[in-house]
Amino acid sequence: MRIVECVPNFSEGRNKEIINKIAETIKNTSGVSLLDVDEGYDTNRTVYTFVGEPENVLNAAFNAIKVASELIDMSKHKGAHPRIGACDVCPFIPVSQVSMDDCIKLARTLGKMVGDILGIPVYLYEYAATKPERKNLANIRAGEYEGLQEKLKDIEWVPDFGPSIFNERVKRTGAVVIGARDFLIAYNININSKNKNLANSIAKEIREMGKTIKDENGNKVNVPGRLKECKAIGWYVEDYKRAQISINLTNYNVTNMHDAFEAAKEEAEKIGVRITGSEIVGLVPKEAILKAGLFYLEKQGESRAVSEKEIIDIAIYSLGLNEVAPFDPDKKIIENLIEKKDLLSKLSIADFTDELGSSSPAPGGGSVSALAGSIAASLGAMVGNLTYKKKDYKEYWEEAERLAYEAFKIKNNLISLINEDTNAFNNLMSAYRLPDKTEEEKKIKEEAINETTKNAILIPLKVMQYCKEISPILLRLSEIGNKNAISDVAVGILCLLTALKGAYYNVLINFKNFNDETFKKDINERAESILNELIPKLENKLNELEDYLKK
Repeated sequence: MRIVECVPNFSEGRNKEIINKIAETIKNTSGVSLLDVDEGYDTNRTVYTFVGEPENVLNAAFNAIKVASELIDMSKHKGAHPRIGACDVCPFIPVSQVSMDDCIKLARTLGKMVGDILGIPVYLYEYAATKPERKNLANIRAGEYEGLQEKLKDIEWVPDFGPSIFNERVKRTGAVVIGARDFLIAYNININSKNKNLANSIAKEIREMGKTIKDENGNKVNVPGRLKECKAIGWYVEDYKRAQISINLTNYNVTNMHDAFEAAKEEAEKIGVRITGSEIVGLVPKEAILKAGLFYLEKQGESRAVSEKEIIDIAIYSLGLNEVAPFDPDKKIIENLIEKKDLLSKLSIADFTDELGSSSPAPGGGSVSALAGSIAASLGAMVGNLTYKKKDYKEYWEEAERLAYEAFKIKNNLISLINEDTNAFNNLMSAYRLPDKTEEEKKIKEEAINETTKNAILIPLKVMQYCKEISPILLRLSEIGNKNAISDVAVGILCLLTALKGAYYNVLINFKNFNDETFKKDINERAESILNELIPKLENKLNELEDYLKK
């Protein structure tokens, strides 16, 4: 699932009616989940956190800024927090299957919409910035709302979008800063002491900015810390009756929780302090906690080819995330929080087959093909795991573990396609039900049918492409894998053949009544290329395995 987070800050923290109207606007935008509304009376500011598919998040952000521009009058605003407009700042943050480039495009698209449609000056910041001096939010916000009139006169501060004059509209709305940034993980590490100075000492060693010391001449010099993209201080928490190292990880792809935890353990040991656990404040992307779990599995010499639940459990145990407060993955991991509970992939086998056998046309052969592919990948992971650390296969341990892990990742991708195939069919049916009485309606309906049909074709093609990735894994495991599991390799290949042919049949059925011959030709060539490459290899291997089993 493609997920973007948006965290707009609005200059209103006291008027409940306005705060609630902005919240309702976000909630009422299709495909968006509002996760948090954090009000600040003294700052007169409210921070909203919502997530969803990129296009839906874009719509929600625009709708919220529009409502705020109608309800908040910046000429009357007072508050402790720096601000430049009714919507002061609006960042997009990649969470899952979305790149920073995607978020930059969202920021610039929203900026143009806000500037052109709402008539509000827009500055782009962080990764979306158009000038180096605009990357830093503080630079843009310098002078705040009260200095905006003069800022707009400065040729160096012409907005990226919207008006560059302080008219009556801008006097009311101020400006808005829109951008794209990395996900920030608020992460605290607990120590076995109440002394915040000890925690602060560790913080200075691990944080990027490091610490200041005096050289032999008595001059102050800065010594950088161990970890990039890491900010940290020490403090005492009365509720926990202990000190903590309070950390902000500004890019978990550079420094993740386990990096900070392990570095803190090493530095704590030097001063006679013990790390007892840690906590995540707010929400965390699934990828970040999976990275931590995989790190500890590798450190323990265990196979990484295990379920996401097990990987997450390892991360929780290893980081001590339950020490000061319960860590509930369904409430703390973003993807789990917004995941639909009625997904086909969440059904039991009995419920899935009941749904499959009902009069509903979906799920159907497309979802079953993705399921067959996921079973083939799972069997590959199983055989790899049954080979890893078995004494008769020592020379293949590393390769078997790697193949098992790769198979498990492909399995997860195919599981998601079980849901996507059925969703694609339902979307296509919805397009066919659109009204077509007027010429405009006919045009809209035709475009909708065309786009949803393309998607219905591309999803089974994805299934075939993932099958292509599984094939060499199963073929290699048939050669180096545990011989006691050779029948499992054979069943995996049978499932893979079913997935391949089944997905191809679903590509073909969606070609019917679709007139884009160039698109059809391209897709068919790609699909047949996969079949022609894989089917002979898989069938030959199946015959070979059958002969082996008969001996």
